[in-house]
Amino acid sequence: MTAVAIAATPARGESPARRFVRRFRHDRAAMTASVVLLVIVVCAVAAPLLAPYDPDAQSLTDRLQAFNGDHWLGTDDLGRDVLSRLLFASRVSLIAAVQATAVGVVLGVPTGLVAGYARGVIDNVLGRIADAMMSIPALLLALAIVGVLEPNLTSAMIAIGIVYAPRLFRITRSAALSVREETFVEAACSVGAGPWRIVTGHVLPNVLSPLIVQVSLSMGFAILFEASISFLGLGVQPPDASWGSMLGRSTRFFEQSPHLVVVPGVMILVTVLAFNVIGDGIRDSLGTEVRRG
Repeated sequence: MTAVAIAATPARGESPARRFVRRFRHDRAAMTASVVLLVIVVCAVAAPLLAPYDPDAQSLTDRLQAFNGDHWLGTDDLGRDVLSRLLFASRVSLIAAVQATAVGVVLGVPTGLVAGYARGVIDNVLGRIADAMMSIPALLLALAIVGVLEPNLTSAMIAIGIVYAPRLFRITRSAALSVREETFVEAACSVGAGPWRIVTGHVLPNVLSPLIVQVSLSMGFAILFEASISFLGLGVQPPDASWGSMLGRSTRFFEQSPHLVVVPGVMILVTVLAFNVIGDGIRDSLGTEVRRG
């Protein structure tokens, strides 16, 4: 028996958590993506220590410089150090992704649980609202919400969260519909457990697997959406920067200084790809197992 086969063989009495960790550790792509994402997070947290310059300090005499010993990633059109701004922008982009995903989870998951368990009129009403929101192009809906609110990062994150809420609603509802027909839910009803106890103690734990995967994927898409909104000038406002705002500002100088576009673009690509690969790894590691209450 090969080492891979031995690693893939489940240990007797192994807990679901240990089984998940073991499977995830043997997914090389997911582990590599996790390391990459960890490095990005550490750089974002330690940005004040790692940044060689003040990210907002301007020096017009040094504007649009290429890579050199003083400015490793060059300077932008106002002479600001690109590396310093990139490090601080990573904090904004990552925090924005967490905020947007949190808003989507708060709005989508509880309503999906209620609709999937209650069914009937409640399910029909909530389902039609979700369908109507999903029929509108996501970016257009986000821009409309930001337009109603004040254009800033918080408004952009609320908009992105609202855009993702119907998707999380449908995933949660679908899983809840399946779980509510299981025998352990019927057994809980037969012993007098109330709807709240059944939903929180039996249905929710069994829909966590698809939710965790979707949340991981949503983090990557949230960064992409934040970049799109900031690219259009409706997200983070100057002098603060995110990867999207850096990308949007630098397009005017692409021919003269292409590195201004390439650097934030690569960071967006790498981070979104890392979240997607981790989401795939979590999905494969969880498999089809559910935790029965």
